[in-house]
Amino acid sequence: MTTAAPHVLELLRDGVPGDADREQVLDAALEAFLDFGIRRTSMGEIARRSGLSPATLYRRFPGKDRIVWAVGLREAVRLVERVDAEVDPATSAEEQIVALSVACMREMRANALLRRLLAIEPEILLPLLTIRGGPVLDLGRAYVAEVIRRLAERDGVADLDTEQVAELLARLTLSMALLPQTCIPFDDERALRAFARRHIAGVLGWSPT
Repeated sequence: MTTAAPHVLELLRDGVPGDADREQVLDAALEAFLDFGIRRTSMGEIARRSGLSPATLYRRFPGKDRIVWAVGLREAVRLVERVDAEVDPATSAEEQIVALSVACMREMRANALLRRLLAIEPEILLPLLTIRGGPVLDLGRAYVAEVIRRLAERDGVADLDTEQVAELLARLTLSMALLPQTCIPFDDERALRAFARRHIAGVLGWSPT
């Protein structure tokens, strides 16, 4: 794991600091990216949609790359928040791993920005999630490993291959976004949870045999 992953994970947990103007810009940029893609979205278009003058926008964000990064980080924050909301810390380790697995896979598959960029600008997105996707994988692995360690400590479980299992789930989740065609039963809640219980929670020994 890279040394940056825990730091970024802490940032995601704390949320992204911002103000009303910043949120307006990110909302406008996300809307434009969904309409046109990243390459065809200009700073002028973002300024127009956000209601700010181009000069004000450039004072806040020196270039479009900064906005792209900020939008991506906010999307990650929102994903973590939604996944966290699906995991009840009062339930058993097995139930938490099942809920975590299902939520991670569903959120990645359903992310509107990822789906749109895969459709219209795969040449931009795919390298960031594959050959240059190390930081994304590191972040996903750090997030899942954090949950596994917390549960293992709570339940007194030792000798888990935490990093390896966390990476397995992170890679599975990433593949759900990159190649959404699957025989995994996402349209059947009971069957999907049974899949996660057997093949993911079961790997950790937190599922009945």
